[in-house]
Amino acid sequence: MTNTAPSAPIVVGTDGSPASGRAIRFALQESQMRGTRLLAVCAYAFTTTRSGYGWLIPDSYDLDTQLRDAMLEAVTETLEQARQEVGGAPVEVETRVEPGRPSQVLLDASKDACLLVVGSRGAGAWGRLTLGSTSTEVVHHAHLPVVVVPAGPP
Repeated sequence: MTNTAPSAPIVVGTDGSPASGRAIRFALQESQMRGTRLLAVCAYAFTTTRSGYGWLIPDSYDLDTQLRDAMLEAVTETLEQARQEVGGAPVEVETRVEPGRPSQVLLDASKDACLLVVGSRGAGAWGRLTLGSTSTEVVHHAHLPVVVVPAGPP
């Protein structure tokens, strides 16, 4: 572990969905308890060449920017709702929305963090017993403590 000082932030992975609210609430409460700031990180991956439909999108239309802005808005709304639900002492929150593979973006963002919080989205009976691909990769490659918040009601 590189830095576990109280001033090191807690990093939480979020995609702005209501389901990611559980991980955000946990991270907010942990930040309050530790007296540290929170870094909410959302990763997205979209390329028109990979989807094969790039020829449908005019060159003047910046779909990447549109997607980033939409993700930032969703994350901001989810964070605000979680703050209202958690209450308590205010926590300094920084939000980042970055392109890339979610697990790698989270691992990079947590380089100087004291804790990394991610959610696990189970689907059905089997899904609740397994971790998602992002949470699995983060757990296996993280250099700091990781909390995987189980799927459940938002």
